[in-house]
Amino acid sequence: MEHCNDIAHLAHVEMLTDRFEESLDFFTRVYGLKLSGQDATSAYLRAWDDYEYASLKLTRAGATGVGHIAYRAASPEALERRVKAIEASGYTTHGWIDGDQSHGKAFRFEDPFGHVFEIYYDTVWYAPQGDAERPALKNTASAFTGAAPRRIDHVNLLAEDVSAFRRFMETCLGSRVTELIQLDNGRLGGCWFTINDKSYDLACTEEHGRGQGRLHHVTYATDQREDILRAADIFLQNGVHIETGPHKHAVQGTFFLYVWEPAGNRVELANAGARLILAPDWQPIVWTEAERKKGQAWGMKTIETFHTHGTPPVNAD
Repeated sequence: MEHCNDIAHLAHVEMLTDRFEESLDFFTRVYGLKLSGQDATSAYLRAWDDYEYASLKLTRAGATGVGHIAYRAASPEALERRVKAIEASGYTTHGWIDGDQSHGKAFRFEDPFGHVFEIYYDTVWYAPQGDAERPALKNTASAFTGAAPRRIDHVNLLAEDVSAFRRFMETCLGSRVTELIQLDNGRLGGCWFTINDKSYDLACTEEHGRGQGRLHHVTYATDQREDILRAADIFLQNGVHIETGPHKHAVQGTFFLYVWEPAGNRVELANAGARLILAPDWQPIVWTEAERKKGQAWGMKTIETFHTHGTPPVNAD
């Protein structure tokens, strides 16, 4: 499918938590995100070089998982074009909402598995509120502390039919696939999507836990690999559950570390280096089931919970 330029980038993810204060403490004090603001139900967080007011919306809820996934359109006209395409697609639409502290009106729609997406254009740019937040270099958005992730990188969702999810992403967002896992039974085990020249901004892998509309993980990018090694010590010091890593993925070649925040949502720190997909005629890299079963590029074998744990949990989780 031809690359669509109507969408600029992955903008933010709304994460649900039933342990709000503990989750907020983790993301700010330990993980290193900045608190831009709060309202009655949500905290608005961002990494030090995210230009928008928020890239993670942390929301009080009776469960865990993902509330919605947001993309920013390239222009007001591009937003209208995408909305027309989505309305004509036959996928479930929720219509327009007013927005929140971090952005203006947004159009919401849904994939076949219950994940809610939104696209918008009008946004709130981050502005430092005090000298401590002001960057030393004027071409970065703010100062940094803690594990210091630089920007939101991607989100990984779970779906029982990755091929159906792929059709949704191509139709509604104009995403292109950069890498995929082709299983022996003909199904797709996973698909990695991009809307720009990044290697990927969203991944979808096959649901193995009988869940619906679940989150696998949200990922922020570090400036360099050494930041992830230091983060592992920070997580250890603060009693955070380190699930797996630091190792290197074969798919997309990312250096990674996975932890669970206090409510149980999986969060990743990752470093893909400077890997970009600049070729306009890029053909997806296909990984076979046998290649996938070899595990990571290097490091320890993938832990079993990585294939079964998602949020919200299901009975067997």
